[in-house]
Amino acid sequence: MSFNIAIDGPAGAGKSTIARRAAQELSFIYVDTGAMYRAITLGLMRADTDIEDAAALERALAGIEVTIDYPDGVQQVYLNGENVSGLIRTEEVSARTSACAAKPEVRAKLTDLQRELARRADVLMDGRDIGTAILPDAQLKIYLTASVQTRAERRYRELSERGEACSLEEIAKEIEERDYRDMHRETAPLMQAKDAVLVDSSDLTVEEVTERIVALARERMESGHGA
Repeated sequence: MSFNIAIDGPAGAGKSTIARRAAQELSFIYVDTGAMYRAITLGLMRADTDIEDAAALERALAGIEVTIDYPDGVQQVYLNGENVSGLIRTEEVSARTSACAAKPEVRAKLTDLQRELARRADVLMDGRDIGTAILPDAQLKIYLTASVQTRAERRYRELSERGEACSLEEIAKEIEERDYRDMHRETAPLMQAKDAVLVDSSDLTVEEVTERIVALARERMESGHGA
């Protein structure tokens, strides 16, 4: 039986970076569900889809295929056969992904793929509703968070290092708005699963958080603990 780790939490908490490192240390497959939602968002943007029009959304989704592969152990995301891993991290896609991911039709399209990956292999999956909706039986669930200020500062540094003009105040406002949308959406809202371990990364380094998650995983695997 495969061992599954679910990491949930708000935007900017460091989920992807930490999940990728922890998966590497544990020799697990890292499944970045956010990248899958970003790929679908990019597809909807390219089709100029009004996501509030249910019929138009269904039509557009029928023409979108998202697949993932792991050449050299690194997740690559494909949209209709095109590797879009480098195209889905723009601010424009980021700004629209939350609203697209809230649509039940979009979530249904990806849920089966994500669960099948978890059935076939030991995976570490991160997102907004992994422990509550996608993998409710995961043997280890983590809720990774950080203060809005910390998350905004991290994002500000990231964008500044890339040479992009940005405002710390605006970034903090966007993060607060996204948190609210994610936590109050009708379908699979962001919340901490009852059996999830809370990890606040505000005052911890990436290495410290990674070490904690890896230690928890090894402890549960050794004890044969299940959710």
